[in-house]
Amino acid sequence: MKALEEKINNEGRVLSGDILKVDNFLNHQIDPTFMNEIGKEFSKLFKNENITKILTVESSGIAPAVLTGLQMNVPVVFARKHKSLTLNDNIYSSDVYSYTKQTNNKISINKRYIDENDNVLIIDDFLANGQAVLGLLDIANQAGANAKNVGIVIEKSFQKGHELITQKGIKLESLARIASLKDGKVTFE
Repeated sequence: MKALEEKINNEGRVLSGDILKVDNFLNHQIDPTFMNEIGKEFSKLFKNENITKILTVESSGIAPAVLTGLQMNVPVVFARKHKSLTLNDNIYSSDVYSYTKQTNNKISINKRYIDENDNVLIIDDFLANGQAVLGLLDIANQAGANAKNVGIVIEKSFQKGHELITQKGIKLESLARIASLKDGKVTFE
């Protein structure tokens, strides 16, 4: 998606050799018009997959997931990172390590929102080491759902996430694939 690559080049900032900050349109402040274009692109890429639910992790995956759900006319369920008083013990959960925040999180989804009848599309903002996607796949598997499709807004291809996901036989579509962030410069594949 050339428009995404241009937006990354114009508005993104490389903080180190492996951290890309895109908080002015994706992670903190949301550009809804642009996010709608992302949703349209994912909808086109997965239109023949008979998706019944979209899964993501709070919080940065919610915007692209919701606008994809709007385009595909399917519900979006996000995994919570922190247990809420309203989230009882009737949950599926998985442990996920956040490379960016250097923390472990237990993500969870109420069992009412995913089951064996669902054909799931996982949407997330970034793919680096693949831990968030693996956690969502684990939850989908616990529910007996079919989870064979993953859409990523920005993939850091120089990290191991792509391989971890595709070796499971999963269709992975990334809208922008970054080969390197060396010397503060974004190089796309």
